[in-house]
Formats: sequence, structure tokens, C-alpha cells
Amino acid sequence: MRTDCPRWAPPLLAIQFLTRIPAPGLASLSREAAVAGLARAVIWFPLVGSLVGVITALTIVLTEQFWPRLVAVLLALVLEARLTGAFHEDALADFCDGVGGGRDPEHARNIMKDSRIGTYGALALLLGVGLRVALTVTLPDVLLVIVVIAAATFGRLQAVMVMAAVAPAPVSNTLAKDVGGRVSRGYALLALLLSVPGLLPLAWHLPWPLVGAFMAGVVFTIWFRRLLLRKVGGSTGDCLGFAACVGQLTLLLAVCAA
Repeated sequence: MRTDCPRWAPPLLAIQFLTRIPAPGLASLSREAAVAGLARAVIWFPLVGSLVGVITALTIVLTEQFWPRLVAVLLALVLEARLTGAFHEDALADFCDGVGGGRDPEHARNIMKDSRIGTYGALALLLGVGLRVALTVTLPDVLLVIVVIAAATFGRLQAVMVMAAVAPAPVSNTLAKDVGGRVSRGYALLALLLSVPGLLPLAWHLPWPLVGAFMAGVVFTIWFRRLLLRKVGGSTGDCLGFAACVGQLTLLLAVCAA
């Protein structure tokens, strides 16, 4: 197996990491090459989010021809959970359990590693998914597709911003440990550029909610950095997944407020 990562691998690694979509050609990579490629793959996370958003939005549009909007949104989220392996939802629950129940950073990290879900995690998952459903149901028909895509894009971009802002937690064997420490501001800027295809249609129709979401994202990143350093000792994969969920909800809230 090759120890260097070819140029074509990072986007495929991003797809493989964030979804269950098969990515051909990656079996030939060694673990070292895959880790090196994943460090470069983070710039593609927003674009993969756009892909997930396209599938979710089209599912809503198609199923809405047969059932009410609420049913269509729920069916789309079922498909999305299958597509992503409920990746960020699992992180949302684990993070809230760890931060809510952890006595100190090490205890919080140990709780996050536990596969069982506690009160904090269950409540966060219920409220987070419920809020996303409620916001999506209220979107106007003319904005539904572009907002769902933009929210999925912005959520993954928010995770990359947190990677760039917060060093990985000690003794963490996660995405944040392998990748987070290597995400420079330059990589974050590239991720921002690759988020343009998913955000541009919304910027054309509703620029101010998008500006508001970006401002809220900056404030969240500053606050979240302090929280993670105090409660967790740095970032972990669950922290990044939580950030992605918050980013997605932030953009939906901004649009619905407008």
C-alpha cells in the first residue's frame, strides 16, 4: 500500500467519512496515506454537505407530491440518516452527555466515548431534530431547496471553522486528533471557498440572513472554543459534529426569522 496520498483521494475521503456513499479506489491507501489525505479532505466537507443537502431537498420535493410537508420532511430525514449514518446526530447526543454530565475534561471525554445515551443526549437529540423539522416545515416553497442545501453546507463549514480554532483534546483518538491539529487558517479559507456553490443561491435571494448566520457562526466559534478548552480540554469528533448541527440550525433560524 502506498504511504503518500494521491491528489484524487481527499474529496473521495471526505465523501467516505461523512456519508455511507461508496468511494472507489480508497482500499489501496495505507492508514498513513488515508490520515494524510483526510487532513486535506476537510476542505471538501462543505461541498459534501451540499451534496447531502441536495439529496435531502429533492426527497422533500418528491415526497411532498404524495404527503403533507411534515411527513415529507420526516421521510427526507430518515433517508438522510441512512445516507450519513446519523453521523452528526450521534455526535450531538454524545457531546451533550459529556459536557452535561462530565465532572472534569477527562470524565467528559470518557462519557462521550460511551455508546449509551443519557438524559442530556436524549433531550438534545429530541430538541435538535425537532427544531430542524419545525424550521424546515415552515420554509416557503420557493426557498425550500436552496435553504436546505445551504444549511447542510453551512453546518459542515462550521465544523471546519471549529477545527481551525480549537486544538484536539489530549489522548483523543478521533477525527480531531488525526486532522484537527493540522487544519490551518488556509485550509479553513479553502473550505469557505468550496462552500460557495452551496451558499451562493441563498446569498442571491436572501443575503442578509446568510450574513447574520456567518456573524452568529463567528460568535459561536469564539464561545465554543472557550467552552471546549474548559470542559473537554480541546476538540473531539463529537465536538465537531455538535458544531455542524449548530451551524445547520443557525442558518435555518436566520432564514426563518427573515
